[in-house]
Amino acid sequence: MTRSTLRSGRRVLRRALDSAAERMRAPPGDGDWMAGQALGLGGMRRFHLFRPRGLRRGEKLPLLVMLHGCGQDDRGFALSTRMNRIAARERFMVLYPLHERSANAQGCWNWFGTRSRRAPGEMSCLMAAIDQVCLFHPVDPARIALAGLSAGASMAALLATRHPARFRAVVMHSGVAPGCADAASDALAAMRGQRSPAAPEPGPPWPPLLVIHGSRDRVVWPECGRAAAQLWAEQAGARAGSATRVQRGSRLPMTMTRYRKGRRTVSMLCEIEGLGHAWSGGDAREPHGDASGPDASRMVWAFVRRQFEAD
Repeated sequence: MTRSTLRSGRRVLRRALDSAAERMRAPPGDGDWMAGQALGLGGMRRFHLFRPRGLRRGEKLPLLVMLHGCGQDDRGFALSTRMNRIAARERFMVLYPLHERSANAQGCWNWFGTRSRRAPGEMSCLMAAIDQVCLFHPVDPARIALAGLSAGASMAALLATRHPARFRAVVMHSGVAPGCADAASDALAAMRGQRSPAAPEPGPPWPPLLVIHGSRDRVVWPECGRAAAQLWAEQAGARAGSATRVQRGSRLPMTMTRYRKGRRTVSMLCEIEGLGHAWSGGDAREPHGDASGPDASRMVWAFVRRQFEAD
């Protein structure tokens, strides 16, 4: 019995050590995976930064901030989206802030906490992390964009409306538009599309928005994605163009709708037929990843790059 207990204990310890080693291993991508932490009004927040190899003297790279969804962490989000591989090839940095479980048991960004100090505190932490990365790494401050999934998408959109001058683009994947909830009691109704965002107040233009949403999402309902695209259009006085249906190979089809003001795209809505609450084209081995959909990571970078290159 003693020998059996010792063998069992060694197996448990070995599995625990292997799991810990796996969590510390950098996600795939030719570059450096660097840990950091930043202090804001919401406390201390950890993050990881992916930086491509071979930086040249004087080179300034764009920065994409990726906010994970509930039940994820920064490393898992990088694995699911495979964004580091795109960043290594296209030469941009990726910042993955980590939401602490002490602030939300499910690891969700508190996008709905605008009435309390939670949302402003978390936005302060995110801006502190961005400022820190810009200070210590060769980032072009004129080329910074936001993207997120679920609660991360909702927080990315909220951050873009509060600091519009800092960002050139924002991408919401399966998120809720700003202004649909201002407390936890409103969040569930907002996620079901039962609360409309407040009319945008006059102010500086918001950065262009790409919305990606699955037609079978029953965590954050598709109405939420449509509301976000429409909110951006209202803020800029844009109009919707004709919807276009696209299918690439055997991937799930999608319908694209652009909202334009003149020749400028204010927002773009991508509705993916048959996709649930998951990163489209993501690694299915990771939480909230669905490999059957079109590659959302490529779509994100293509949209963001166009905004970086725009006059």
